[in-house]
Amino acid sequence: MHRVLFVCHGNICRSTMAQFVFADLVERAGRADEFVIDSAATSREELGNPPHRGTVRKLREVGVPVLSHRARQVARSEYNDWDLIVYMDAENERGLMRIFGGDPERKCRRLLSFAGIDRDVADPWYTGDFDATYRDVLAGCAALLDELR
Repeated sequence: MHRVLFVCHGNICRSTMAQFVFADLVERAGRADEFVIDSAATSREELGNPPHRGTVRKLREVGVPVLSHRARQVARSEYNDWDLIVYMDAENERGLMRIFGGDPERKCRRLLSFAGIDRDVADPWYTGDFDATYRDVLAGCAALLDELR
């Protein structure tokens, strides 16, 4: 069983998009029974809110099922619950290190690193460009699934 947590700042745009895209890829590969997939935030700003309407619109446009989800903050106690904690940008990494007090098992990885890309996932909160975010998320999630074969 692979346990994967996707993390961004508010858990309404990038991490939920990654959660839903990865779940769809896993389902299409016939491997849903091999994974536990969730997402969370490093901040408390959006707690309880649903996925951003831009995320929902983009996922519906490309045929990715939008699951029920409410923004939540990752807790220090969760570190041992996950095999991989996949974050979207350098700010998220700093937030995770603060919350977890470090990463002794080296579980925390930037999403695009799986695709061999050395940059952050585009943040649509600031750009409004959910297409660019989707391209980044899809590239990272497809490479992650390949790595976990």
